[in-house]
Amino acid sequence: MKLTDKISKWIKEKVYEAGAKGAVFGLSGGIDSACVAVLCKKAFGDSILGITMPCESYCDDEKYVKLLVNKFKIKTEDVCLDNVYKEFAGILPAGNDLSWANIKPRLRMITLYYYANNLNYLVIGTGNKSELCVGYFTKYGDGGVDLLPLADLYKAEVRELAGELTIPNEIIERPPTAGLWHGQTDEEELGITYEELDTTLDLIDKRQEDKVGNKKNLNKVKKMINRSEHKRVPIAVFKK
Repeated sequence: MKLTDKISKWIKEKVYEAGAKGAVFGLSGGIDSACVAVLCKKAFGDSILGITMPCESYCDDEKYVKLLVNKFKIKTEDVCLDNVYKEFAGILPAGNDLSWANIKPRLRMITLYYYANNLNYLVIGTGNKSELCVGYFTKYGDGGVDLLPLADLYKAEVRELAGELTIPNEIIERPPTAGLWHGQTDEEELGITYEELDTTLDLIDKRQEDKVGNKKNLNKVKKMINRSEHKRVPIAVFKK
């Protein structure tokens, strides 16, 4: 069985185990959300919904989303969060750039669960192993989901999966970006390329840290892993 079939079968089983009827997911025009969308389409046919959620977005997501939904006939809804974001920002005190940026994925999480509750669907996340391992996601934002079908795949493996799913090349080759501010790209924000990140994480996972050629990258990645541990573990509970 191909990996695409295994993942779509797993999504279907998990959704039905929860007593839900289908899947809802965010559509950003990026490779991860594209893979999730097509995997859900394979699993449920028309019992899916992709939500585009522009929120003072600066990138040309819409063009890439159209490429995907037109090819695979994916049902979509567009929910513009600009006014909600501005209204919310208007009642908050001054904050740093990161605190403002993180509001956007948290508003998107709320939106996805609104539709999921209405339709009795589960929210399917788009995070991959490279991002999750170093905490490159917003807690209770894009990290607030029911299932993570790509969580055991490094970014390079997601690209291979996209090829198997026949995702348009324009999406596969697009520089990864969260679109949180103008000109933002994942690799620039991380300070490391996905290729370097994948290689470093894989060697750490195999307990072969001595084989990492770039020790600066090794230290950077280990620091990101340690600092983001709270994002990956259950909420700490005091025991009396």
